[in-house]
Amino acid sequence: MPVLSAEGIAFEYEIPVVIVGAGACGLVAALTAHDEGQEVIVLERDENPQGSTSLSAGLIPAPGTRLQKEAGIEDSPDLFAADLVAKTHDHTPYDQALAVARAAGPMIDWLMDRHGVELELVTGFLYPGHSRLRMHGPKSRTGADLEQSLLAAVSNAGIDLVTGASVEDLFADETGRIRGVRFRRPDGAAEVLGCRALVLACCGFAGDPDMVRRYIPEIADAECCGHLSNTGDAVKWGLELGAGVADMGAYQGHGSVAHPHSLPLTWAVITKGGILINSEGQRFSNEMRGYSEHGAEVAAQPGHVAWDIFGEAGYAEAVGFHDFREISKLGAVKKAKSLDELASLTGLSLDRLQAEFAEIEAAAQAGTADRFGRRFAHEDVLHPPLYAVKVNGALFHTQGGLVIDAEARVLREDGSPLPNLLAGGGAARGVSGDSNYGYLSGNGLLTATTFGRLAGLSAARIAAEE
Repeated sequence: MPVLSAEGIAFEYEIPVVIVGAGACGLVAALTAHDEGQEVIVLERDENPQGSTSLSAGLIPAPGTRLQKEAGIEDSPDLFAADLVAKTHDHTPYDQALAVARAAGPMIDWLMDRHGVELELVTGFLYPGHSRLRMHGPKSRTGADLEQSLLAAVSNAGIDLVTGASVEDLFADETGRIRGVRFRRPDGAAEVLGCRALVLACCGFAGDPDMVRRYIPEIADAECCGHLSNTGDAVKWGLELGAGVADMGAYQGHGSVAHPHSLPLTWAVITKGGILINSEGQRFSNEMRGYSEHGAEVAAQPGHVAWDIFGEAGYAEAVGFHDFREISKLGAVKKAKSLDELASLTGLSLDRLQAEFAEIEAAAQAGTADRFGRRFAHEDVLHPPLYAVKVNGALFHTQGGLVIDAEARVLREDGSPLPNLLAGGGAARGVSGDSNYGYLSGNGLLTATTFGRLAGLSAARIAAEE
């Protein structure tokens, strides 16, 4: 997948804005550039656009939206940016986090009001690290429905989307300006297409085992539950063009993927007092640290699995999620009327389960943290009936990538922007720091949609100027 010289290449057709990838990032970029008056085409490798978006819960965190205001929730970009930076232990630059936070709220309102994307505010629980209720998503809580809504909006706008079009080569001149792309059809036929601006919205490198082992070896042996077409194309092209990359060790893991069903169990059950128990019957961490860092934590346990145990409050939150209803149909959710029955259903040691539950109860009554530093409110202490799901740790998508500025322009190693190359989502450096602990719930779709919006604005401006 090289970057080739544009010298002597005759492009029979030119579309002002070409976008590689039809996930949330690419579709939002397409809608934006089209709204700005530019002709747009989206090239998607898969026959049926899905990407990382369809594998997610479809939730986008955003402050200051009209849905928040209608619910009486006071939030602001400054507060959201502070939450983002705090989760990364101050690794992510505040100005980068603020740029995303400022773009998110207006973007949500624009999607709903201009393009009819149906979203609602998730209430009832706070994801770890968020100081306000700010998750927006489809009623089903599925990324597949978000993807379909965005695809419908693109179709209604009359934007061309070509599926089964695998972009293989970029054509650049001596200044680094992208002049066009070559993509290949499933039957092997290749086509070239000229452009004035190019948006890389083809996500990260979770589907390239060699890149994963090189940049994030700690998760290399875990299951990859992300989209396997995420093969690092954007990073590879960017490096050839002299672009800078950053935070390549950052990723979204997940410590609660139903095993062997490979469907995520929402972390909402943890926020309602849920706990993780390994196959030896013991807790091993502060579960409230977040689901991303627990991908590696769970993968490191005996047998690479654990049991996610929760009560009625957790069940009530989980049942609103499509993935949970699916794993329930598959028999993955075990229900027990007592600890004895729970031990029998899971094969866990009753004595060790009793000891873990007793410690949690004692810490809650004393108002102190447990041995892992987690504090349980009285209402969060688990009591029968109890539910259990066997889970493993997994890699969903990477969060490091091409360095971009606040306008989503790809930057060279010296900090200067490439002339007409934009990037967002997993193709670009996100706001999750340099490891797994910095991933704040929703960061993937946050950077996909906001940087997609910013990339679309920049692409339209660059195309108009040229």
